[in-house]
Amino acid sequence: MALDPAEQHLRHVEKDVLIPKIMREKARERCSEQVQDFTKCCKDSGILMVVKCRKENSALKECLTAHYNDPAFYEECKMEYLKEREEFRKTGIPTKKRLQKLPTST
Repeated sequence: MALDPAEQHLRHVEKDVLIPKIMREKARERCSEQVQDFTKCCKDSGILMVVKCRKENSALKECLTAHYNDPAFYEECKMEYLKEREEFRKTGIPTKKRLQKLPTST
């Protein structure tokens, strides 16, 4: 039985693991300023980062949580996942390998 590339049904693992993984990656990109601030604070504070970086940590959590709880953001990530899955089902080549540059002969 061949899988229909355009089929929209999601398995449990796709809903609960794979799409949230895309959400985390995209949310970190969208919250890059807060990620950088928190990272810098941690590097500068050393062992006292737990105490000294509360403000940066709170800002980062707030930004990430806003994205995680946004239904439109979930739909965007779901559609991205479905597009990647459809392309994989058509070609049999995972996205990572498809995006890698082909080696050139010199």
